Amino acid sequence: MENWIRNHDSFYVTKDDQKISFSDDFIKSEERTTGLGKGIYSTYKYFDTYIWKEDSTNHYYFEWIPKVDENIKEVHFPDSFVCEDKDGYSTIPYMQGLLIPNRYDYDYSHIAFDGQFTSCAAYMPWLSQTNNGKGYITINETPWDSKYTIDHDDKGTRLQFVWLTSLGKMRYKRVVRYTFESNMDYNRACKIYREYVKESGLFKSLKEKEVTLSKISDLQQCAVVHTGIKAHTEKDSRFYNGQQDVIHSFDSVKEMIQSLHKLGSNKLYLHLDGWADPGYDNCHPDYLPACIEAGGWAGLKNLQDNLSSQNDLFGLHDQYRDYYYTAKTHDENQAIQLEDGEVFEHANWAGGRQNYLCASLAPKYVKRNYTEILKHINLDCVYLDVFSCNEMDECFNPEHLMTRKECMEYRRACFQYMTNRGIIPSSEECGDWAMRELVFSHYGPYEFMMKEENEKRMGIAVPLFNLVYHDCFILPWPMDKKQEDYMLYALLNGGIPYVVRNAPYDNVDGNFGSDGLSIEDRIKRANVVLDFYQKIKNEEMVEHKIINDHIQQTTFSNNITVEIDTKENTYRICLLYTSPSPRD
Repeated sequence: MENWIRNHDSFYVTKDDQKISFSDDFIKSEERTTGLGKGIYSTYKYFDTYIWKEDSTNHYYFEWIPKVDENIKEVHFPDSFVCEDKDGYSTIPYMQGLLIPNRYDYDYSHIAFDGQFTSCAAYMPWLSQTNNGKGYITINETPWDSKYTIDHDDKGTRLQFVWLTSLGKMRYKRVVRYTFESNMDYNRACKIYREYVKESGLFKSLKEKEVTLSKISDLQQCAVVHTGIKAHTEKDSRFYNGQQDVIHSFDSVKEMIQSLHKLGSNKLYLHLDGWADPGYDNCHPDYLPACIEAGGWAGLKNLQDNLSSQNDLFGLHDQYRDYYYTAKTHDENQAIQLEDGEVFEHANWAGGRQNYLCASLAPKYVKRNYTEILKHINLDCVYLDVFSCNEMDECFNPEHLMTRKECMEYRRACFQYMTNRGIIPSSEECGDWAMRELVFSHYGPYEFMMKEENEKRMGIAVPLFNLVYHDCFILPWPMDKKQEDYMLYALLNGGIPYVVRNAPYDNVDGNFGSDGLSIEDRIKRANVVLDFYQKIKNEEMVEHKIINDHIQQTTFSNNITVEIDTKENTYRICLLYTSPSPRD
């Protein structure tokens, strides 16, 4: 470890808009030995640090301990270790996963959600680096008020933890844990983190979840149909282009599902957008009743009954963060309030001008709405949008003060409400803070799948999330076939397929137009992916290999291996041979 540590001149805080080095406020350091281990406790003017080694595990802990609130707004500690080996790389759980080679040319100054942990910028709260064959993984044990930065140039990569205030103050101790090994790679980092979440109680397998949610095994047999009923765009939305409302009847969706079965689809899961009268992304959380022009509650009930009769599953798209001014009960006093007392607003989505609903109120709105919805229909699944993709919110309204950590718990409570009613909860992406509650998500993609095909990639895509959580989570995968065939990644990651994906917005969330495949081809491809998933659906992904720049391989705990070739757009599935033991 000594070869990696930098001295405290590289650590700093921001205070009153000034950058202050730790060394400027340094008072003293002393060795400290406890029943747990040995380290260096350093005293500064406004805070302390404790860097120590745990005897039982050889883990190192870096702790930043506030003492006096002096308007400190950010803390940059610990500094990254500089990874300079030309063959070295940094491992980032950015979306599904990312390797950044030291000599890779990319500007990382603008990453999603400014690099905040608990968002899609980090599905899991850890970072790792490999340098000259040695390396480390650092696990953020207090991730809710923090982010990371990537300082990358032609000499190497520096990763930096940044601690943020909680309701304007540095209120509590911040802790990261380092594990150093002489043979570290991204597979090993994932397995160390997997053991960590098992010890911490965050890990919960699909088999364990199925005890409460019996239809998980049914969902594992489904290809996904994502389509919508009503689209309406307010004039103040950035997406408004003068178009009229578009409405598809519930009966037309029923006919589409029946047609898919006739063409060769077996079991399907329908994710239904825009099912309520306001239309997709409108008027939330006042989103009832079912779309009248499409057939109303009776039409929706008929669709649901038809799906059940065919052993298909059904789920509704819903939203409890975007808080629209067009909602009948909209009240700015229930919106997220910023530190300066202002209420944040924008008009990005179809519903136009909006705030963010304080998450402390979201569970009550969920209960209000589903008390009514479940009077009319039965549900297998529910999708609560953005909760597992966007960063955690904090709210300064004194009537409902909320920290980011509390926001996390309120979002979890919304998922748990569904579980308690036997409804399988899902959300947009697969942040692991909700692994105990969530069963599946809209997707858990590689970052390059979210932008135009020819746009430069952030690095080398690797399945970090699945190396940790494959047997805990069901991931649907896009199946586009353009220059590169995304079906290969569905196989490599052991996921379930989309057979229809009628996304609500163009050029958003990886929706970049048709790839020209016929519906018959889509069904055949989806069946291939679904058949493979049945072989590995409750198995751990034990290893991922990059054979060369176009051939990759994953192996699951039952010794099934899939190899893909993204240059030839081919795949190969095999069962690894294992030698019999002497007792056999």
